[in-house]
Amino acid sequence: MKKTEKAGRAVGFLQLNRRDKRNSFNFKDSSDLVSFKPGHVWTLALVGNPNAGKTTLFNALTGLRAKTANYPGTTYEQKTGRAMMGGREVLVVDLPGLYGLESAAPEEKLASDVLHGRLDGSPRPDAALVIVDATNLERNLYLASQVLELQMPVIVALNMMDMALNDGIHIDVARLRQELGCPVVPISARTGRGLDELRREIAGLTAPDESLSAVRPDKNDCAHGCGGCPFQARYDWTEAVSGKVSNVAVARKTRRTELLDDVLTHPTLGLAVFAGVMLCLFTLIFWVAKIPMDLINTLFAVMGGWVSRALPAGDLQSLLVNGVLGGLGGVLVFLPQICILFFALSLLEDTGYMARAALVTDKLMRRLGLPGKAFVPLLSAHACAIPAIMSARIIDNWRDRLVTILVAPLMSCSARIPVYAMVTALLFPHSPLKAALLFSGAYATGIVFATGMALLLRGTLLPGGSQALVIELPPYRIPGWRTALLHTYDRAKIFVQQAGTIILVISLVLWTLSHYPKSHAPSQVVAMSAQADQLARAGNLSAANELRDSAERLTAQNALQHSFAGRIGHLIEPVIQPLGFDWQIGIGILSSFAAREAVVSTLSIVYGLGENADDHPESLYQTLQKAVRTDGTPVFTTATCASLLVFYILAAQCLSTSAVVRRETNSLKWPLFQIFYMTGLAYAASWVVYRVLTHWLG
Repeated sequence: MKKTEKAGRAVGFLQLNRRDKRNSFNFKDSSDLVSFKPGHVWTLALVGNPNAGKTTLFNALTGLRAKTANYPGTTYEQKTGRAMMGGREVLVVDLPGLYGLESAAPEEKLASDVLHGRLDGSPRPDAALVIVDATNLERNLYLASQVLELQMPVIVALNMMDMALNDGIHIDVARLRQELGCPVVPISARTGRGLDELRREIAGLTAPDESLSAVRPDKNDCAHGCGGCPFQARYDWTEAVSGKVSNVAVARKTRRTELLDDVLTHPTLGLAVFAGVMLCLFTLIFWVAKIPMDLINTLFAVMGGWVSRALPAGDLQSLLVNGVLGGLGGVLVFLPQICILFFALSLLEDTGYMARAALVTDKLMRRLGLPGKAFVPLLSAHACAIPAIMSARIIDNWRDRLVTILVAPLMSCSARIPVYAMVTALLFPHSPLKAALLFSGAYATGIVFATGMALLLRGTLLPGGSQALVIELPPYRIPGWRTALLHTYDRAKIFVQQAGTIILVISLVLWTLSHYPKSHAPSQVVAMSAQADQLARAGNLSAANELRDSAERLTAQNALQHSFAGRIGHLIEPVIQPLGFDWQIGIGILSSFAAREAVVSTLSIVYGLGENADDHPESLYQTLQKAVRTDGTPVFTTATCASLLVFYILAAQCLSTSAVVRRETNSLKWPLFQIFYMTGLAYAASWVVYRVLTHWLG
């Protein structure tokens, strides 16, 4: 008997027969029982190669009823959705994309554990839906053959049939169904073609009164009859089946695809194209998002003004305006960047370009201890570290992904821009060129420290070089807009629910710390108020209003100084003094843990400007330049400004970022380590800068 025939015999049939008086099914082998217990949520696992259209099909089956979380005890995401099929609710579980079940790769081991029911908290699925790329049948059948051996009901969805026909590939679906011994449904998840038939097949599996079929191969036939290892025998079988049911051998790669690959995967041209694509993506994130971000800021400002007019001045008004609305606005203002980033990445990935981009950047990034796929998250981190950390999921290897997550916040995000602008204006108020160079140097410093830390982590906590990139280039496709929109919606929802909740709580805590305990107005304020009343009675309203404004600023400064936040500032002052900082700058640093840019408004309060300093930036800079310590020396010297700039380049101050790191790593130790190493790095670098400049400038 020929080897391919013997390999083909490796897949046999196993009938499921109805048992008359039980709500279950009985395999010929009683150990292969699939039960349908009362109240049991019937579960369908989606399995497929990367780029086989699994996510598109998942969205088509479940719509917007999707939930995303990590698997219990793992850092890999599971996406679940519910759909009604055949009058029964079906829980659809989207497993990570993989090429095989026997590999030691974490995501492949995870999928295998889920399908075998070996993962705590994730019961074995009742059936599997294998998504097969019709344009790459032979490669996809390898995984399908492994799933068919799991002795569970299986349906094969032959996806991208429209693209296969466009490429001149014809598949005999009836013959493939016969070879596999399970239902095979031709579909196009992108257009919705064939989905009704697929739903009927799934509904048939869920109904206890139907006759079903599953597959159980004779493992010994494959191991001994094929004359080689099971790995090679399985490939021989997939090749034989593919040859029987399709004309894939005569299908040729189009000339257009070859020309595109010659450019996009070229060592030099490919990098240039990738740089251009990423520049466009960065422009979208940074500039296009500015319009909706400004609208969100304006919306919350209007809402804050409305609340201020509707409520009398007091703690309740301040809580709602500065605590609740301020906290929500601080979260939602980043939402446009997140939506644009994930929408663009989804489109790029759907076209097949991201695989080629990872290929051309892999060599450069691995020299820095990072995989090629890390370039996209690190670039997007210049807009915001939160979406950058979330987008690190495109990195398959867990160790490489973790290194990327740990160094991404070192890239200068948009929240640092107000701080950079403030410090550069203090240092070079009359030299725009020097200010621009210092501004650019701040960005370069973040990149240098990020790459340096990546190399250090590779040599210490996460030893070893980056995993070599082994990737199969998918065919070029027209992206699915609906899939991209659903993916963007999913990411945005997670951001608002997870990071939004954390940062809102932090904002409320900081508001409480800065407003309590209450303190009496200083005698100077009482005298200023009385003098203002006299001026008003004398008809000098301009001078009276100016005096009242000064009294209000002095009252705010005094209240902040005696609040819990002020006391904490005095408490940490001995620690930050070696960096050139006083207790007032310390309060600004504490406020930055909610949002880095909060330091600007905080410094305007503690140095006597009030909370509306952003409306008068020149007054802010002039006042900070005039600020003095208790001994009469200036606060914002060149050394102190440079030290403050370096500290904000390197410090881990955004706790919402830490909350996202906690979620992405499914561990508390990594965000704590990130806060510790970044704070230590910032402290050491700032100390060196302050000491060197103090000594150098005398």
